[in-house]
Amino acid sequence: MVLFYTPDINAENYILNEDDSNHCIKVLRLKIGEKVTLTNGKGCFFHSIISDAHSRHCQVKVENVEVVNNPRTYKLHIAIAPTKNIARFEWFLEKATEMGIDEITPLICEHSERHSVNFERLSRIVTSAVKQSLSAFHPRLGEAVSFREFIERKFDADRFIAYCSVENSVLLQHSYRRGSNAVILIGPEGDFSSKEVLASQKAGFLPVSLGNSRLRTETAALFACASIHCTNLMQ
Repeated sequence: MVLFYTPDINAENYILNEDDSNHCIKVLRLKIGEKVTLTNGKGCFFHSIISDAHSRHCQVKVENVEVVNNPRTYKLHIAIAPTKNIARFEWFLEKATEMGIDEITPLICEHSERHSVNFERLSRIVTSAVKQSLSAFHPRLGEAVSFREFIERKFDADRFIAYCSVENSVLLQHSYRRGSNAVILIGPEGDFSSKEVLASQKAGFLPVSLGNSRLRTETAALFACASIHCTNLMQ
């Protein structure tokens, strides 16, 4: 299946943007009458055929719409400090999207070594992973926010902060309630500051451990993502 992300699709005939048109016609060498599938990222596949094979404005005709049920009944939101080596953060975005996640927020913390991100580039990486995994659901990528601003938000979810501490020995999978929404904070290479940990607890975030090994930021975030999914797969 050839999949394109078209969040604004709302008509029977649709024109792909220039990048997707070029990929469709010049790279994949598809022609009039061949099949492609579009997704709005909200659970719908639009099965279509190419009606005008133009490399800048390829037009498709939607033949039928398939509504896909979300395989998960819970929502997962990970707020993670961008890594100094941005490639590692991009790796997390790609793998978490493929694995299944609903929202990702770049988090700027006291010990952060990176205080800004290229939102457009990161969005493209997430979209590419959606297409690669043939998913009908596109995660929401939030703008980078400060730690303080984030923890003051209201969430309809269980809230956790994962950090390294000998006193913090309760595992995430033992604290999380199967089937419930989850928001998990993952800190920078230098971990959260003691002030941030205290502030998060006052805001209702529960301290959790991700095990005995010291994990890199992006590894910790993906481990947390997998832990939530695996806990929900348990009978």
